[in-house]
Amino acid sequence: MVRWECVLGTIGLIVAVAWALYLLYLFLEIHVLPGRPLTVYGANAKLRGAGSWALVTGATDGIGREFAMQLAAKGFNIVSVSRTAEKLAALGREIEKQYPGTKTCYYAMDFTHAGTTEYEGLAQLISHLDVAVLVNNVGVSHTMPVPFLEMDEAEMEAICEVNVLGTQRMTRLVAPRLVRRGRGLILNLGSFSGQWATPLMATYAGSKGFLIAFTQALGEELRRAKVDVQLLNTYFVVSNMSKVRRASLLVPTPSTYVAAVLSRLGRASGALGRPFTLTPVPAHAWLDWVTAHFVPGWLLLRKAYDVNVSVRRRALRKAERLAKAQ
Repeated sequence: MVRWECVLGTIGLIVAVAWALYLLYLFLEIHVLPGRPLTVYGANAKLRGAGSWALVTGATDGIGREFAMQLAAKGFNIVSVSRTAEKLAALGREIEKQYPGTKTCYYAMDFTHAGTTEYEGLAQLISHLDVAVLVNNVGVSHTMPVPFLEMDEAEMEAICEVNVLGTQRMTRLVAPRLVRRGRGLILNLGSFSGQWATPLMATYAGSKGFLIAFTQALGEELRRAKVDVQLLNTYFVVSNMSKVRRASLLVPTPSTYVAAVLSRLGRASGALGRPFTLTPVPAHAWLDWVTAHFVPGWLLLRKAYDVNVSVRRRALRKAERLAKAQ
């Protein structure tokens, strides 16, 4: 009896030590360990203009704008792609003024309606550039939470066109160049909606769920060519898309979010154990890890449903008030 007690005690001690070491590593992964330096991909902040190029989609607002600005600060030249030429030109001027010597160019394209001609035009623009980084940031969401059977078909098609096909087309356009140069980086903007699934946002959640599988498969395919592919698992960030206006511990500003991404490239943070995935913001990372390990999926679905029903009611009441005021 005593012998069995010793065996069980030893097993318990081993398990406790293993968990303690795992949690210590998780803490280091989220808060301490540095990511891969951007100089690996050709960033050159000491001699601006001599570095390689980063291409950012959805670059004129929010997270995309911050990626363009912060990648320029790190020493990349910037190709910005978005809908509005005036905003793109203004962004280029701001980058060149703030970081003298940095080169910029832009391409105005509406991903919702882009076809072969538009993508070929972008391919022609970058044909002579040493593009080393692709940030697939552009995305479309629902105007408000909506049951799938009630949603507008045009909105459904726009979400799929931009979030799924747009990401694939941009990757097909840029990835061969990264393979040929022997080193590159592709960042795909993911969402907790893809990981948890989100009732009343089924199409958006499905598009982000696609990015999880797409990034992991592509990451393994391109790993041997030294092209790094990562899904950025993202909770709320202050932006027009999220409709959140005030920053908090769980809702960082775009500046804070992008800084976290660029400081943790190649790591997993709260996505520890999931290949080619990074949850960059520490608060998001802990939320990701805890929910993935301890919260049952059915509970997450029900909670998301209840929250989105409430959000939809408020949005409909607001729309009704605005309609009456006109």
